[in-house]
Formats: sequence, C-alpha cells, structure tokens
Amino acid sequence: MSARMGAGPLRRLVVLRHAKSAWPEGVADHQRPLGPRGRRDAPAAGRMLAEADCLPDLALCSTAVRARATWDLAASQWGTPPPVRHDPRLYAADVPDLLAVVHEVPAEVETLLLVGHNPGLEELVLALAGDDLDGALAEVRTKFPTSAIAVLAWHGTTWRALTPGTALLTGVMVARGKKPT
Repeated sequence: MSARMGAGPLRRLVVLRHAKSAWPEGVADHQRPLGPRGRRDAPAAGRMLAEADCLPDLALCSTAVRARATWDLAASQWGTPPPVRHDPRLYAADVPDLLAVVHEVPAEVETLLLVGHNPGLEELVLALAGDDLDGALAEVRTKFPTSAIAVLAWHGTTWRALTPGTALLTGVMVARGKKPT
C-alpha cells in the first residue's frame, strides 16, 4: 500500500490518546480524572509536540474529563495554545464518527490535533495510513498506549479529502513524564 499524493497543501493530523487515567470507585467513565502518571505524561506530550514542530492550528478534544485534562496540561507547555473545540462526538467514537468530525474542519487549518480515546484513535490511524515511515504502522498495530501521539501527513484542499489510505504515518511517539524523586 502507499499513500496517494493528492492536490493541495501539506496537512497534518496529529492524534493524541489521552494520558493515563485513574479509576476511582463510583465515578462514571466520562468523569474519570487523570491518574498521577497521566498528570506527568500529559505535559510531556505537549513538550514532545513542540519539539517535533507539530503544534496545531486547531485542537478537537473529547469532552471526557481525562481528555480535557490531557489537552490542558499539554497545551500549557506552549506559548500560545491554539483554539480548542470540545466535541462530545469524540467520546467513544469509532472511525466513521471521528472522520465525520475531522471532515468539518475549516480548510485554513493545516495542522489539526485530535485528543480522544482508544480503540477509536488507534483504528483511525490504521485506517488513514496508506503507508508509513520507519515501521510506524507496526508500532501502532502492536500498541497505541496512553499519551501516544501519531502524526499523519497528506495533501488536500479540504479536510473532506482525508479518506482511508490517503495519509502517510510519519511518526509515532509516546510521551512519558519523569517520576518525582
């Protein structure tokens, strides 16, 4: 398989799985907060995105508490965070739902950050990537853990042009913050 080269500017979809959450008794799934590791890893994800020059023009984030906290902590690492839209459709979304949200993104956005949940995010990355660099697809197939970041690149005049198999998976990173000493 290979990613098709489309017309239009180079665009990037950056996919960030929320950081490690806690499982407090009696708390509904949507309300689960980040755990201690998640509170360390989310800022590390923000730093990693900055170092990789993958700062978004727009972020779309699930409304779940753990996803919102991941966004807040990651974006706190940047001088001026981009606008964010918290979209309830991203919670427990599958590939068609995720793509429907992405397809609504304005054409002027060149780099989009999507903050959400597995298994939907992992399946989205695997569906969109027609090709990869340095074995990134195999890495995602093996595991897309909490605080994982996948970067997909493609050419298109609008986000509606992003369809399965049309992107190149250029990299996968997993953010891990340092434990306090």
